[in-house]
Amino acid sequence: MTKAGLAQNIVVDCSHANSYKKPQLQTLVMNDCVNQICAQRAAGHRSIVGLMVESFIEEGNQPIPADLSQLKYGCSVTDACVDWPTTEKMLRDAAAALRCARAERRPA
Repeated sequence: MTKAGLAQNIVVDCSHANSYKKPQLQTLVMNDCVNQICAQRAAGHRSIVGLMVESFIEEGNQPIPADLSQLKYGCSVTDACVDWPTTEKMLRDAAAALRCARAERRPA
């Protein structure tokens, strides 16, 4: 990225291959990433700028049925997702853990 003159900014996808497309593993992936962000910030690195989570109201996913009235409201029709309570906990836990990274950015 440096050779191409691009910013060294990385967004980590906590879903897909990183969680084997199992929504319940996204929490573990996100926790690992947050720990890495803290460690990297302490070492002076700032490349990880975001995390992506597959999230929706209800956990999982569903196929699109012929009779659309059979769709479950709030459940993904694409990738399997973590539900809202899990998402909220993930975000709150990450915010608390990332206080280390915010402290690193503050001028002395």
